[in-house]
Amino acid sequence: MDGKSSLQITRSGTGDYDDDGHAKRTGNLKSAVAHIITAVIGSGVLSLAWSTSQLGWIGGPIALLCCAIVTYISSFLLSDCYRTPDPVTGKRNYSYMDAVRTYLGIKRTWIAGFLQFLTLYGTGIAYVLTTATCLGAILASNCYHKKGHQAPFHFQGNLYMVMFGVVQIVMSFIPDLHNMEWVSIVAALMSFTYSFIGLGLGIATVIQNGRIMGSLSGIPTDTVADKFWAVFQALGDIAFAYPYSILLLEIQDTLESPPPENQTMKKASMIAIFITTFFYLCCGCFGYAAFGNQTPGNLLTGLLKGSGFYEPFWLVDLANVCIIIHLVGGYQVYSQPIFSTADRWASRRFPNSGFVNNFYKVKLPLVPGFQLNLFRFCFRTTYVITTVGVAILFPYFNAILGVLGAINFWPLAIYFPVEMYFVQHKVAAWSRKWIVLRTFSFACFLVSVMGLVGSVVGIVKEKLS
Repeated sequence: MDGKSSLQITRSGTGDYDDDGHAKRTGNLKSAVAHIITAVIGSGVLSLAWSTSQLGWIGGPIALLCCAIVTYISSFLLSDCYRTPDPVTGKRNYSYMDAVRTYLGIKRTWIAGFLQFLTLYGTGIAYVLTTATCLGAILASNCYHKKGHQAPFHFQGNLYMVMFGVVQIVMSFIPDLHNMEWVSIVAALMSFTYSFIGLGLGIATVIQNGRIMGSLSGIPTDTVADKFWAVFQALGDIAFAYPYSILLLEIQDTLESPPPENQTMKKASMIAIFITTFFYLCCGCFGYAAFGNQTPGNLLTGLLKGSGFYEPFWLVDLANVCIIIHLVGGYQVYSQPIFSTADRWASRRFPNSGFVNNFYKVKLPLVPGFQLNLFRFCFRTTYVITTVGVAILFPYFNAILGVLGAINFWPLAIYFPVEMYFVQHKVAAWSRKWIVLRTFSFACFLVSVMGLVGSVVGIVKEKLS
């Protein structure tokens, strides 16, 4: 048997199992792209027109393109960390935290784990908030269509946040990310639909206005300080819209091999980032061109605050329905890493506990039978309830996205991938590659700090107003 055949058997395992003894992975390029698009094109896309309006016609598109490039570099570095020490034949790292533990040690694993779970948890909060806002926009759109754009409309989102939470408790019975390919494909299709609708409505509004709104410097403010805070928050929102590093290795762990998982993941990242950047530029730029200084914080729900798309009302409704369906799936994609970590921890900590380890067959009327684990049910239900509760307490869309973007952008999307790359490839200190990546990391650190400061100021202002 030649060396090539031997290598392939080592990497692929035998029969129905992979080389690590797990069931054969079946993910491919298409499913990886779907998972990435589901993770990336979420509530963040709706804030990009507002971000562009703060940065202006020069700064807005440049910031979007730069963030796309940074995201691809990050994903390129991280995809090689799935296996250790060799990126093709080494031992698998099943999650982001596994990779950090392998390459950087236990202390930095705790830091990475805390930041990763904080970002995942915060994204769940943002999705709860966005879903309720979209439901409100549907009601407002129908109200304004029947009674006129000046009709009084009052919206209380708490009930709709609770309804979304109930749906997510049911969805949480999905065992893990390996069983969610269909959810990701549906969610990705929905993201394309509402992105196209937002783009189409933006183009139609620009044509109707007869001119392109906006300016090179963005929306004017009363003071220079206010402009700085707005620009910083806009950078945080853009940073939130792109990176998916905290989910990349979990997605890569669903891929079949051969071909090598890192090669498939790099191709999937390039395709997904190209697609999302096209939509981001279109939605951000046409949204700003349509509304100028009146650009709403959320492009498709701005009519709740008197600025946004009103007609055709049925198309606005359809776009918001698509967003809701997408966020139902997206919430699960972001929550499953926390769920699976909790399951593994509990099984190791309480190996003899029936509450943790036993599964019970449940059959309800009109519903297919399913396996119920009491620990999973209690933990996942509590998790969903807390995300809903925090969303009710802090319903500030743009500022929340900015904080999450700043927390995720530098430490998780840049710092840890760069440090792991140094260890894996044994990059010498002060070599050309070391200097370039260190400079790259520091520049991204500054952007993260600016985004965090601007977004925290935004939350404080909203809370005090």
